[in-house]
Amino acid sequence: MSSALPAFDTHEVFNQPPPFGGRNLWADDVALAEAVQREGGDGFAVALARYGGLAGDALYELGFDANRDKPRLRTHDAQGHRIDTVEFHPAYHQLMDAAKVHGVAGLSWHDGTAGAHVARAALSYLHHQADAGTSCPLTMTHAAVAVLRQDPALAEWADKAAAPHYDPRDVPIADKAGITLGMGMTEKQGGSDVRSNTTRAEPQADGSYRLVGHKWFFSAPMSDGFLVLAQAPAGLSCFLMPRRLPDGNRNAFRLMRLKDKLGDWSNASSEVELCGAWARRVGEEGRGVATIIGMVMMTRLDCMLGAAAEMRMALAQALHHTRHRTSFGKRLCDHPLMANVLADLAMESEAATTFAIRVAGAVDRAGHSSADAAFARIATAVGKYWVCKRAAVFVNEAQECLGGAGYVEESMLPRLYRQAPLNSIWEGSGNIQCLDVLRALAREPQVAP
Repeated sequence: MSSALPAFDTHEVFNQPPPFGGRNLWADDVALAEAVQREGGDGFAVALARYGGLAGDALYELGFDANRDKPRLRTHDAQGHRIDTVEFHPAYHQLMDAAKVHGVAGLSWHDGTAGAHVARAALSYLHHQADAGTSCPLTMTHAAVAVLRQDPALAEWADKAAAPHYDPRDVPIADKAGITLGMGMTEKQGGSDVRSNTTRAEPQADGSYRLVGHKWFFSAPMSDGFLVLAQAPAGLSCFLMPRRLPDGNRNAFRLMRLKDKLGDWSNASSEVELCGAWARRVGEEGRGVATIIGMVMMTRLDCMLGAAAEMRMALAQALHHTRHRTSFGKRLCDHPLMANVLADLAMESEAATTFAIRVAGAVDRAGHSSADAAFARIATAVGKYWVCKRAAVFVNEAQECLGGAGYVEESMLPRLYRQAPLNSIWEGSGNIQCLDVLRALAREPQVAP
């Protein structure tokens, strides 16, 4: 007897939009292209078009896979040995590989052409629309180069972080052509108040340090190295802590668990204990915040870019749905109230994109323009505050354009809605950005507009 269900024909499926994928996110985004050209990155248009095609097609689909199957922590192997390995869906590694190869984490460092920072920002914006979780290790890898370049002895680390290669193997960096980097600042008792950190950095006779303590949020724990803040004898200092030591042994830190997060599911965020982990100091002892601030500024820019990208993808989903679905005799997008909502969303999305790329342009020119350096210093915090704070409300408005379809995972909007609050929290929430602006104005009056 057959167990198959009979083929009941109860209705015809119609008035449904076609699948969203199979598009070029660069070609579809006039505001992005105009902003990139205005900020001097138009020489990279071919590369951006190439990656826009990937992000709107193959990478878009991989993003669903990477988020559907969350990372898992394996602390021990079958024989009881401590291994502290995070297992990812293969789609995660494919997303990381595509991003690294196309310069999402390194274009601005290994291409000295004017506009490279702008183009890298646009690449990050495009990638974030396909998958936000992998954007976390990519932005930390990119931003860490700014810190590592301060020390010539860390040239290999800086060069391999910027290199267009991805290698997920858990081996020493000498065996790799490309690496990824993370950072560890937050502790249980302090949060954004990093000066209250209790992790100790104990000097060794050979000039290295041993780190003893913990980190409460430690994202991308399978990275090859981490920039960590710890208390040295002269005060809070910045350190580079490798995952693998040069001799191949694991460094002395343990992954305690992975965070069970609201969103950002494709990315692993962990809690770690540092059990005498080997590290080398980056910058002067006692000036850890001053050393790592260059990295923080870069990651805050990427928070803004990520929020703008989420807005853009939410808008694109809303436009796609309302252009292909009819109600009461005409397309949804042609109803006056819906047209007003879509126009409002489009204006805010374009403003967010334009502002984020404008700040990237200022970063590009900051090395030879004091005015742009001052603008970048203030505008990064202002944009991080406003654009990131608006993203969650924006995505929810886009969900309403789809109705019930915007509440199911196939539309991607639930993933965007879970992701949207992250960028307003990561790298300092709104009040921290306000305090940063006030501090900058007090210490450097010339940064005032």
